[in-house]
Parts: sequence; structure tokens; C-alpha cells
Amino acid sequence: MKVLLVEDDAKIATAVRRGLDAECFTVEVAANGIDGLWMAGESVYDVIVLDLMLPGRNGFQVCADLRARGDWTPILVLTAKEGELDEAEALDTGADDYLTKPFSFPVLVSRIRALTRRASTRGGEAPTAVGDLRIDPARHRAWRGGHELTLTAREHAVLTLLVRRGGEVLSKPDILDAVWEHDFDGDPNVVEVFIRRLRRKVDEPFGRHSIETVRGAGYRVVDDAG
Repeated sequence: MKVLLVEDDAKIATAVRRGLDAECFTVEVAANGIDGLWMAGESVYDVIVLDLMLPGRNGFQVCADLRARGDWTPILVLTAKEGELDEAEALDTGADDYLTKPFSFPVLVSRIRALTRRASTRGGEAPTAVGDLRIDPARHRAWRGGHELTLTAREHAVLTLLVRRGGEVLSKPDILDAVWEHDFDGDPNVVEVFIRRLRRKVDEPFGRHSIETVRGAGYRVVDDAG
């Protein structure tokens, strides 16, 4: 498994690299955002571990640049910035996971492996739809009718789960287990946040109500022809 570590703190970079080497990962290190972007374009990585406070281009910019050019390599943000707004911004720009420093090394390894497991299941998935809401998991794209939707990686993962299980009610734990994996230790209400974001992008601009809340049970996607 090949990992790109973008980290400007030499001590942290060395410690993470040695630890991942011991877990049989191949690790390449970039010390700033500009080099990180260049390396991501020159080689194929299974996961990118990305600091936010970087010289050259910060982690938010690096993440946004990668997604803008169609690079959907899983990104794990590893940072000392632990505020909710920073985490929300990182996820909105396309990061797949967020871990704050100081961190548990076994948790870091488990998060990386979880990201690669999810990525490996996307390659052979065919497009699927509920009504005129269509997703292509393999290409990480989604449409409402003829309009392509702009979604973050996590938003796309939640929507993909709901569409593939169209009509089935999924609880918050169901969604957390499928999208965030079993080691998630944050606030389960993060699911509500992503449901609200999806409704603003998938339903509201088109006058639809396809993402339903089933009180006391969870969420589902239904065919709403408008």
C-alpha cells in the first residue's frame, strides 16, 4: 500500500513514516503543499495523509486542487487544528477523514486501511438510480436529471449508500458503519449534518423531496418526480 504523507514538521513526518514502514506501507513524504500536489500528480497513491498548516499551499487548497482536477485518491487529514469549522471545511473541500494531533498510531493505521477498503469497493460498481437521481460510484459522479451535482467525497459516499439501498430506511448507526467505518468515535449527529447538505444540493434546487427522514428510524431515498 502506497501512502503520500504531506507534512512540514520533520519530526512528525519521520515518526509517521517509520511507523507506517513497520506496518508494511510504502511512504513518500512531501514537506509542503506545492510538492505534495506535484507528487500526487506524478505517481499513484492508495491514500494521501495531509496536514492542513502547510507552506506553499495549505491543506485545504491542496485538497480542493486535487478534487478539482479529478483526483479522488482517499485523503486523510492529519492536523493539530481540532475546531469543528476546520473539520467541516476539510470535509467540504473533499477530504474523506479527519484525525487530530496528538493521535493514536493504531487509530491512524486503522483509518488508512478503512479508506483503502472503501476505495477498493468502488472500482467495479455500475451506475444506479432512484428516479432521475443517478450515481456512478466508480467515477464518483452524480446527477439529478441532466444536471451533474457537485458533491464532496463524504457527501457522495452517503448519497451512494442511500441510493443503492433505495427505499430502505437506514439508521444513523447504519450510515456511520458504512461510510465512516466502525472506528468512528465522533458525534453521531454528523449524519444529520450531511443529510442537510445533501438536501441543499440534491433536492432543494430541483423542488424535490427524495431524501426523507423517517422519524425515530433514520433516512431513505425515494423516487420523487417533482
